[in-house]
Amino acid sequence: MAHAEKSIVVLTGAGISAESGIPTFRGPDGLWQGRDPQQLATPQAFDRDPALVWRFYEWRRGLIANSQPNAAHFLLAEIEKQIPHLSIITQNVDGYHTQAGNTQLLEIHGSLWRLKCTLCTHKWEDRRYPLPKLPPICPVCEGLARPDVVWFGEALSSEILHSAMRMAMEAQIFLSIGTSSVVYPAAELPLIAKQNGAHVIEINPESTPISGIMDEVLRGPSSIELARWWERFSADLLDMD
Repeated sequence: MAHAEKSIVVLTGAGISAESGIPTFRGPDGLWQGRDPQQLATPQAFDRDPALVWRFYEWRRGLIANSQPNAAHFLLAEIEKQIPHLSIITQNVDGYHTQAGNTQLLEIHGSLWRLKCTLCTHKWEDRRYPLPKLPPICPVCEGLARPDVVWFGEALSSEILHSAMRMAMEAQIFLSIGTSSVVYPAAELPLIAKQNGAHVIEINPESTPISGIMDEVLRGPSSIELARWWERFSADLLDMD
């Protein structure tokens, strides 16, 4: 079978960016100034203290700005060049997949590099670090801006959710890379792919709640295990051609 005929969907979580030095927030070191980030990434926290929440997000933007995509991100971009029917669904908000060169990308939880006005809902990209003013102000109406990310307690847009589910349903091969598989609805996507006949693969150093349904489980860092998988997979494709 030719490379172009394969339909691959990749779901990525915080683990794929951990090798770039970006905290996952679910590990033992997942605190910011002694606070649980999951208590800051909420609409209620922003209503209470937008300046505090923005200081947290400015710190995150700084981590990303001072780091780079890693070998796993760049390999996925290279795979996309060889397999046009490769799409990425990412839970990450760091923008590394775009920076690495992927174009078929669905950022289901938004992006740290986009801002959204809380009054007029205008959205814009601002990759400056540090931002000149905290909290930022909307350039259209001067309303208070927030990060354009999905916070805990907020729902994904129906359009994004439907797109992700359709991609999972149409996948022939579905890779789940570096995701804890505990945040829904993203955690449901491998199950949807499996139910629709996809070959599902998990790449993660640790077991997850859905490891048991996987056709393949590859334990180890994303960059190493993805490279090993791709070497085997591409060799098999060449044998079929």
